Amino acid sequence: MSETAPTMAMSKALNESLRKALENDPKVLIMGEDVGKLGGVFRITDGLYKDFGEDRVIDTPLAESGIVGTAIGLALRGYRPVVEIQFDGFVFPAYDQIVTQLAKMHARALGKIKLPVVIRIPYGGGIGAVEHHSESPETLFAHVAGLKVVSPANPSDAYWMLQQAIECDDPVIFFEPKRRYWDKGQVDVGAVPGDLHKAVVVKQGADLTLAAYGPMVKVCLEAAAAAANEGRDLEVLDLRSLSPIDFDTIQTSVEKTRRLVVVHEAPVFYGAGAEIAARITERSFYHLEAPVLRVGGFHAPYPPARLEDEYLPGLDRVLDSVDRALAF
Repeated sequence: MSETAPTMAMSKALNESLRKALENDPKVLIMGEDVGKLGGVFRITDGLYKDFGEDRVIDTPLAESGIVGTAIGLALRGYRPVVEIQFDGFVFPAYDQIVTQLAKMHARALGKIKLPVVIRIPYGGGIGAVEHHSESPETLFAHVAGLKVVSPANPSDAYWMLQQAIECDDPVIFFEPKRRYWDKGQVDVGAVPGDLHKAVVVKQGADLTLAAYGPMVKVCLEAAAAAANEGRDLEVLDLRSLSPIDFDTIQTSVEKTRRLVVVHEAPVFYGAGAEIAARITERSFYHLEAPVLRVGGFHAPYPPARLEDEYLPGLDRVLDSVDRALAF
């Protein structure tokens, strides 16, 4: 990272990324509820309507199925629509369009058509919101063949991964951890980004691997710092992509540390951690000195805001799993 790279919040990094994409390609469009004149409920599209006009930044009706269906039609005509779903829990009226049309058209046409659609979804809890505003539905999409699913954990990745997603000829579900929108970091806009789907070691360690994505990467880094006070050297992986998953980088880390804890905000039951645990157990069974453990949300509807601190995986639950893994 360049020392002169500007510092910005993740929300600003996403805004700058969208601006760059609109400038670079006249076929890029932004669509969604309140993305135009208002600039989005989180102000991610702030200023874009004024600078690029209503033909490029389009306020839509409150109809997610219609928004995604329109985006599919635009993509078939050569455009690159970027759809904003206002909150995670609002995506389900569009789930039929995403799963039965968007994800399957390329295969159905024997590769003759492309669907370069990005669906941005602010997801996860931690902001004290009401019902349907704090969900983590990422594995529902990662399970669907034909979709790519990614989630940045910091402003730099938010900036670059969104541009890479827009340039991709496949549909990409782009999950934005909304409670990290105000976290700040350096963004080198002149850098050369790495592979969109490659995991990154954000902290080297020797005793145990913590693997996370999106909102939980920061929690894992905090857990690693706390563990260091007790003489424990934890490695932290930012997975960045949930479909595909970079199992090779996870395997390399685990075969060094011999222990793995997977952390995500979504419920543990049928979560991404289950697939990672199964694959790493298959690949690295004889290297493991403890079972692969998982930390996540409970298998229950997201609770009222006053209870979300009890629901969300935090430092104590991560460190408890670290203790259990190291005790084997």
